[in-house]
Formats: sequence, structure tokens, C-alpha cells
Amino acid sequence: MTAPDFGANPENFCYRHPDRQSFVLCQRCLRTICPECQTQMPVGVICPECLRDQQKAAKLTRMPSRRAVTRDPRPLVTYALIILTSITYVLAQLPVVGGYVSSYLAFNSAFVLPSPAFQPWRLLTVTLVHASLWHVALNMLALWALGRSLEPLLGRARFLALYLLSALGGSVLVALLAPGTWVVGASGAVWGLLGAMFVIGRHLGANVTAIAVLLGLNLVITFLPGSGISWQAHIGGGLVGALVGMIFARTRAERQRQQQIWLLVAVGVGLLALLVIPALVYG
Repeated sequence: MTAPDFGANPENFCYRHPDRQSFVLCQRCLRTICPECQTQMPVGVICPECLRDQQKAAKLTRMPSRRAVTRDPRPLVTYALIILTSITYVLAQLPVVGGYVSSYLAFNSAFVLPSPAFQPWRLLTVTLVHASLWHVALNMLALWALGRSLEPLLGRARFLALYLLSALGGSVLVALLAPGTWVVGASGAVWGLLGAMFVIGRHLGANVTAIAVLLGLNLVITFLPGSGISWQAHIGGGLVGALVGMIFARTRAERQRQQQIWLLVAVGVGLLALLVIPALVYG
């Protein structure tokens, strides 16, 4: 090749600086690059465009999924439930409104029977009212301890569904086995959290001995003579919590999301349907 032919061939010059002669090729695109455009890599040199593409690909590889980026691990639902319950307890102690708060939120099966006094919200609002400072303090301490582990594991919507369905289960069993009894407290919902944690832990292969011991101790305390504890609310909440925990454990895949939702709806509808029994027997 003659000198004029060499100078007329653009492949002998840097593609980014056509006035600069070079004999070095980019190892990825094989275009000619001058020393200013060369970046040394383990396999040779590459041009700026190939370097940018390589860095972009590496960044996308390291980037976590959108769910991992946007998910907030803080148990905000747990905190909200604790705050709401605590505020309700304080309001119940006020001389003017206290009596109204307790009388309109506590549960009694008489208010879920077909009658002019039908007040179905009491099935869930029973979790907001408590008999004493120790009562609310112990329940909120348990909710805080369990919620910090369960809520980040399940997600906020599932955790709230678990809490509410467990509370509903406790109220329904009270209506079935202790009609006409006044009940207050979040113990049924807390037992539901314990039951769900036990089932989910077993499914994941975790050591659930401590949870089993805690359930056993609470069960003994529940049935102590003169304890004044509604064992129906505890057992009802615990059983429903275990059932919901099993649903969560067996429908973890993304493709099972719709199935999971319908199963939770079925649990709620089934519990409400059970209220027909006290309506027929005691109504």
C-alpha cells in the first residue's frame, strides 16, 4: 500500500478524531482509536463508547429489583396499631368521653345478632379497648415484639390482614361459646400473630421452640382459675392466625397472589357466616 493509499483509508485513523493516525483497535468493536480514546482493560483497550456500554451493563446487573428498592422495612402498620390502641385507651380514661369509647367499641355478641342494636364494627374494635394499664401495656408490648419480625416478612397488607382476621376469629369464637359476654382487648389478634409465626416458622424450617413455649405458657395463664381472661378470644384468634399463616406459607409465589387474596377473603366470609349459628341458637 502506498502512502497516499494509506492516508486515504479512514480505518487507519481514530474514528473519534479523524485527523489522528493510529494502529490500535478497540477490542470490542474493532474500530481504530487514538491514545486519548483508549482505556486499558485486562483483555486490551476499548473505546469510550464500549466502555460506557460495559459500565451501564454492570450497573444494571448490580441493581436490585424494584420491589427491593421501594420496599420500606419499617413495621409502620405495627406502630400505627400501637399508637391507635394507646390513644383509644387514653380517651377511655377521660371522664367525659371515656364511657362512650368503651361502650361503643367493646364486644358483646348481642350486638352482632339481627336486631335494632346491630353494631358489627365491635368484632374488630374490641382490639382497641382494654381493661387496665397493664392489660394494654402487655398487649402492645407483644404486638411490638411480634410485629417487628412478622410485618417485614409478610409485608404491610398481609400483616394487617392477619391482625384483623385473627381479631375477627377471636370475636366469633366468643359469640359461639360465650354469648352475651363482654370482651375487651387485642389478645385475640396477638394470639393470631403467634399462631401465624409458629406455622410460618415451621414451614421455613426455622427453630420455633421459643414460640411453642410462649404459646404453651400463655395457654396455661389463659386457663388459670380467676384469671378473668377470655380463653375463647385467645383460642379463636390463635386458630385463625395459624390458618392465615398456612395460607401465606403455601401461596408465596407471585403467580399465587390472586389465589392468596381469595383464600383470605374466604376465611373472612367463613368467619362471618359462623355468626349465623349464635343468631339462630341465641337470637
